[in-house]
Amino acid sequence: MTYQDFRNYSVEMETELKTLEEKIGQFVALCKRLRTDNRQLRQQLASAIGNNKQLNDKIGAAKSDLESLLAQIPEGEL
Repeated sequence: MTYQDFRNYSVEMETELKTLEEKIGQFVALCKRLRTDNRQLRQQLASAIGNNKQLNDKIGAAKSDLESLLAQIPEGEL
């Protein structure tokens, strides 16, 4: 391999390395964004699960109250 061929090889290699470096940078940025999105989604899910539990508790209490009221109505009036 002549010096000139080696130089061309180095330029090509440098270009490929630069491209690879950019792609790795984009990949790292994407991973960071996805990690942040995932964290936010986990928080939203935890909040939704908490809200769902509260609503189920309220529904259960309302059901219990309705059953109590229904039990107080004489059978002939239903």
